[in-house]
Amino acid sequence: GTKSPDSALRRQMSGMEETIAAQPGAARDDMQVDEGAPSNGASHVEGGAANVKAEHETGGGEGKGSEGHHAEGGQKKPNYQLKFLLEGHEKAVAAVKFSNCGRYLASASADKTIMLWDAITGEHMFTFLGHSHGISDVAWSSRSDFICSASDDQTVRVWDVMERSCVKVLHGHTSYVFNCSFNPQSNLIVSGSFDETVRIWDVKSGKCLRVLPAHSDPVTAVQFNRDGSLIVSCSFDGLCRIWDTATGQCLKSLIDDDNPPVSFVTFSPNSKFILAGSLDNKLRLWNYTTGKCLKTYTGHTNQKFCIFAAFAVHGDSRWVVCGSEDKNVYIWDVQTKQVVQKLEGHTDTVVGVSVHPKLNMIASSGLAGDATIRVWMDESTQPSRFPSTADVI
Repeated sequence: GTKSPDSALRRQMSGMEETIAAQPGAARDDMQVDEGAPSNGASHVEGGAANVKAEHETGGGEGKGSEGHHAEGGQKKPNYQLKFLLEGHEKAVAAVKFSNCGRYLASASADKTIMLWDAITGEHMFTFLGHSHGISDVAWSSRSDFICSASDDQTVRVWDVMERSCVKVLHGHTSYVFNCSFNPQSNLIVSGSFDETVRIWDVKSGKCLRVLPAHSDPVTAVQFNRDGSLIVSCSFDGLCRIWDTATGQCLKSLIDDDNPPVSFVTFSPNSKFILAGSLDNKLRLWNYTTGKCLKTYTGHTNQKFCIFAAFAVHGDSRWVVCGSEDKNVYIWDVQTKQVVQKLEGHTDTVVGVSVHPKLNMIASSGLAGDATIRVWMDESTQPSRFPSTADVI
């Protein structure tokens, strides 16, 4: 058999660039952007992003050049400071996720373990053992009572948090399982794999309900939308796809003109948009209904690894948070696309990020040269009234 890479770890693109051909027939005619939002449209991304990048390099917080008119002069900026440094994993920490209740943080590592931490005190609570290879992803059930994990051992495991035990092992993928996610009802799990498929599982029985022949390269992220009716997936093949959970039908395929390998995707809180990270140092916000790219976020480095990104809501502000291969965490203003804060301290590529559901708190995790989790807190703003957040993004 082939030797497992040092696992999980938000694996390096190995010569995949050569294998990626533009998808013929992918309609580009629906990509001009209006939506009232200032945008670089898919076809104009190059020029637009270059302007944004230059601005970041000169540290233009107030926004000079072409983007300047989008930034309000008195724009609020976050002020995250390091609160905890969590040590315990022996290898790269591929993923960190706060529980929906806000009490816990789970971390998944190439050392084959999932660690459970107290999100408020930073205390290590428990280590889940059972996977035989590194773990790339971990996800919480809606009620924070179960965790699922995706591993290079080709399985997804379901863990009971209170009982501290593995309750199901989901067998079926034929290569590394790279990502997993519960639906809001938490009766289904979706998983994506290097075997190029997306699988939908019944949590109670552990049976695979559906295999979607989703992509022509490894699947790098999967997630349900806010009501569980849709699944988004992405792949090194350059596509983001929207699937109907009930029928398994592909409803939409999104592709950028440059067709870079897509390394991460997530729905926005209101599920009207998707945020996709790609290996051309860019994050793109798409309206998947119209197929338009509305915003492009740049300034970070992402050319090799699958790096998580997340939305954060901070008072009246909306941020995008993402790790980076330059060892920092980047925070952008959703609307102006400006970098509003850079969190420095990790000593290797930051691949994992998670935003606390109630507090102004971010967790981040690093590859093997670091193997720590950092928890950052912004005490300058009161936590926002959370239900309202889902309405804007």
